[in-house]
Amino acid sequence: MKLKLKQSKISFEATKATSDGLVIEFVFEDEIEAKFADITDGKADLYDDITSAGSVTLHGNNVLVGLGDAAKINKNTMANTAVSLAKFIAAKKAKQINFVFHDQLPELLDCEYSELVERFLVDFGNGLYYFDDFKSARKPLSLTKINVVTSHNLKSTLHDVVAILDGYYQVRDLANNPGNVATPTYLAKTAESFTKINDKVKVTVLDKKDIAKLGMNAFLGVAKGSVEEPKFLVMEYNGGKKDAKPIVLVGKGITFDSGGISIKPGANMDGMKYDMCGAATVIGAFETIAKLELKVNLIVLVAACENMPSGTAQKPGDIVKTMDGKTVEILNTDAEGRLILCDALTYAKRFNPAFVIDLATLTGACVIALGSVASGLYTNDEDLYAQILQASNNASEKVWRMPLFEEYKALLKGTHADLLNIGGWGGKAGSVTAACFLQEFVDYKWAHLDIAGVADSAEAKGGTGRPFKLLIELIRNNAK
Repeated sequence: MKLKLKQSKISFEATKATSDGLVIEFVFEDEIEAKFADITDGKADLYDDITSAGSVTLHGNNVLVGLGDAAKINKNTMANTAVSLAKFIAAKKAKQINFVFHDQLPELLDCEYSELVERFLVDFGNGLYYFDDFKSARKPLSLTKINVVTSHNLKSTLHDVVAILDGYYQVRDLANNPGNVATPTYLAKTAESFTKINDKVKVTVLDKKDIAKLGMNAFLGVAKGSVEEPKFLVMEYNGGKKDAKPIVLVGKGITFDSGGISIKPGANMDGMKYDMCGAATVIGAFETIAKLELKVNLIVLVAACENMPSGTAQKPGDIVKTMDGKTVEILNTDAEGRLILCDALTYAKRFNPAFVIDLATLTGACVIALGSVASGLYTNDEDLYAQILQASNNASEKVWRMPLFEEYKALLKGTHADLLNIGGWGGKAGSVTAACFLQEFVDYKWAHLDIAGVADSAEAKGGTGRPFKLLIELIRNNAK
């Protein structure tokens, strides 16, 4: 299998013997001294380098990766190790590498060998990611071949690794592209390209007139200030039985968020190109699910527009009528994500969904509450919560459940309209009241992921792709 990352191409193989290039082995702390003695002709005085989990050292063609105490190994440790190892390999400009996975790892991690390989290679591949699309001097990775030394048949596993990484890279590329490139029209064209994957994919792009006919006035209100035309994307993958209820994913696609008339401070406003990371995540997830050809029905909805100030922009005090008939008084035009999502969530009802999950970089308040460690999770269904939590643990992408108490909903009660678009000033429970606003528009099993703190980071130098892996894990678990 071949993976394309920018101008780099990497082939994946599984063979019974090592080929040319570096040999990567994993060692627990009680094995390090013996392993060093083996590769250094008895000179075992250098092994202190890798006593901690995730540490890496190179001796000749041998790369030793420390895993720490075997009793403490977990999926999160392996994920972090994979990413740090990828950075090491890229920096060393290795052309070919051979993975020799420790025999004990599947048992210690309670998984099959193929599952271990897939997860590690996906995290390793994500660690190789780079974004240089707008650099004058572009340099591809030196790495061209990844070999897994094993007697297991990994043909389907390696196929899945490439399909998952294709979607993962798509998420990060969409996020990292500047707002003058990744416009609503660009997102639409990206979605339309997926019809080439297979005949189970259907993509419909609704323009401004179509959106108006549907009565999506909350969505259109946000888009009013921009010359960029809004787009509503309806992406369908029909891999399951015809009568099987689809999973619906909804993504917030504000391709640039100035705050509108309630304009944001100028400092760091360039980062508002990441306000479409919810859309990017569900678009990438759709690509991967289609390439995996899972036996599941999946609908992805994306409301995409810019939030800009102008003479035509929506104003504080304006009242709009949503697709489902409720009216909303706009107190702050920077609370725009919930306005485009409420119409998308109403549209989702027509699919009679098994469940709906919306993803959005919705509130700065969620960043204050949870930082960059976990996504804020809101849900009205206990079974769906259990499914998301399991997928979160397996994907090593943390979530933390937040409340939807009735007392918070009272803060959204309007004076001149049915609802207010913010739950009061002062920053109190901002993430919670935003989620409560969205709940007003759902009558099905639903979850909301506020990903404002996890979707981009300084460490990743842009979009992280989170929580893409969680979605793939969840949808796979629902495939039949």
